[in-house]
Amino acid sequence: MYRRPDEIVRRRQLKTIHGERIAIPDKELLTHLQFRRYAGCPVCNLHLRSIARRHAEIVAAGIREVVVFHSGRETMLEFQGALPFTAIADPQFELYREFEVGRMTAWHAFHPRSWRAAYRALTRVSSLRGALGRGEAHMGLPAEFLIGSHGRILAAKYGRFVDDHWSVDELLSFARSLTEPEERRKNERTTNFRRAGLPRR
Repeated sequence: MYRRPDEIVRRRQLKTIHGERIAIPDKELLTHLQFRRYAGCPVCNLHLRSIARRHAEIVAAGIREVVVFHSGRETMLEFQGALPFTAIADPQFELYREFEVGRMTAWHAFHPRSWRAAYRALTRVSSLRGALGRGEAHMGLPAEFLIGSHGRILAAKYGRFVDDHWSVDELLSFARSLTEPEERRKNERTTNFRRAGLPRR
């Protein structure tokens, strides 16, 4: 059973690969919680580079980025240690099970889309070190969630292929669709207060 919009995510403290403690969901920001595959996955890391390049825009939109891999902390430090956002190691798949993150079938693994994604990623990485992910599970699929400050899932995506994920533009569009109605309500309240000669609240 997939986790769906409007479900509530239990608040908890998680330890990052750098040893810091963070609260998920964030009490003030939207949380973009994304589940990736193994730490050396070239498709995953190509996507994360696109997130890192536009991280300032994501922060400006009121979103906190959190990425989870099912690799160990030491392996992740090698591949995700320089990311400008939070990275979590979950080698026991505890969060993966809680959020019902699935695994691909053989049909999806050998689908032309999967091979095209792998080829594109492999030709764009500076090193193939870790791409094979020896000793790690390779059949994982991506999943991601946009979670409100009160823990409610606002949007969810379960990928069917290794590169089936939200783009940065899609993520920012979700954030705008959520914040614009609230901004309009604030502006309307302010206008009504002024018309009534009342102080702004």
